[in-house]
Amino acid sequence: NRFCAASNNRTGFLCDDRATCVPASQVCDSVSDCRNGEDEQEKLCGDLPRSLPGYLVFRCSNPVYWVYADQRCNGMNDCGDCSDEMGSLAACPPCGSEWWSCSPVLYEYCSCIPRRLCRDGVQHCLSWSDEYTC
Repeated sequence: NRFCAASNNRTGFLCDDRATCVPASQVCDSVSDCRNGEDEQEKLCGDLPRSLPGYLVFRCSNPVYWVYADQRCNGMNDCGDCSDEMGSLAACPPCGSEWWSCSPVLYEYCSCIPRRLCRDGVQHCLSWSDEYTC
């Protein structure tokens, strides 16, 4: 089993050295992160996502689409329909301390926007709460 927890407790892939934990989204990205390159091997990357171990994959609500497991609950709309950020499949916690909860205007976000966008003079929430409350 090569499951490991990378930075920020994100799902990762354990290298042969049993010490290096590569974040899921850096597996099969054409860059060898493991010393022996096992994160880029044909048997792992040959038929994405089928060739990946299940713990590295998150299936979007539309089963045609998938994202790497560490992209689930990262605040970004990686699936395109927010199923990686909202709903029972994703099971994400509420917005973290670095996020502001609102209905975003931009499709890039789902139910939270980064707090760094608060009071920047640009509307990011339908309610404008990012400019007046946040």
